Amino acid sequence: YTPRDLQVRLAYMGLDVPPESIFTSALATAQFLHSQRPGGRAFAIGESGLTTALHDIGYILTDQQPEYVVLGETTAYSFDRITRAIRFISAGARFIATNPDVMGPGEGGIVPATGAVAALISAATGIKPYFIGKPNPLMMRTALRTLDAHSEDSVMIGDRMDTDIVAGLESGLRTILVLSGVTRREQVERFPYRPTWVRESVADIEV
Repeated sequence: YTPRDLQVRLAYMGLDVPPESIFTSALATAQFLHSQRPGGRAFAIGESGLTTALHDIGYILTDQQPEYVVLGETTAYSFDRITRAIRFISAGARFIATNPDVMGPGEGGIVPATGAVAALISAATGIKPYFIGKPNPLMMRTALRTLDAHSEDSVMIGDRMDTDIVAGLESGLRTILVLSGVTRREQVERFPYRPTWVRESVADIEV
């Protein structure tokens, strides 16, 4: 989703958040690519949030000798595009992925996510991607800088111990684990680190 898309979705929940206050892994990925190779060429698998972010930083989206394969989240992964991604990476394209989550919540249960598709591509090519999103502290630092925020005044809220909470911890943020998503309460003790607070859902967070 683009920041504007997310603004509308949040508005339906009763939250008034301007798009300039929203930062996504797609935006972090685009900023990273711009810093590494401005005006480059990429073959992207993902939805409008990713492709718009890449267009906005001047990247050319192409299937003709791309310098990067960029894998993001989508609800409709195409076998044809995955096959082309494998061939581009095997031919030398650099492999970037927006986040390592292997699954997430969906209607009717869990659904495969970017990390699962990245693992498929890695198995076929022998090349592991560089993940830009959580738990990479790069995304958190980029987000804080872009939003003009500071770690001492910010809190990381998420439903995954292995990405959300560890990302906040490694970025110097206080953290809130919500139990309305992936991680269950009994799983928290298995990790060598703990969130600052645990809540049943975001509705239970006191502002």
